Amino acid sequence: MAKVLIVDDSRTSRKILRGILEENGHEVVDEAVDGQDGVKKFQALKPDVVTMDITMPVLDGMEALKMIKALSADTKVIMVTAAGQKGKMIDCIKLGADEFLTKPFDKEEIISVINKLS
Repeated sequence: MAKVLIVDDSRTSRKILRGILEENGHEVVDEAVDGQDGVKKFQALKPDVVTMDITMPVLDGMEALKMIKALSADTKVIMVTAAGQKGKMIDCIKLGADEFLTKPFDKEEIISVINKLS
């Protein structure tokens, strides 16, 4: 099962993702509240998979994605997006995003994507 770092400024989103992942045997190694916090925790914890919200304060998900991929091109990064961010999704693919999840979360979609990448 995957070791996952959750990066999202929404406490509710982090809690929902953690619950779904842990219920299905994955290990959530930590949570981060913005991209800067996420990159720092990524470097310390070396997770297999990072779930990354696109829109966050301090350092957004796209910038954090760039930094994580520069540090470890093999790390799987799943971008989390709200509906209506198609342009940003295309930009994230160009930056190396491996997959996408949309809010509101669909449990089966989350498990399918994580299992595919881990």
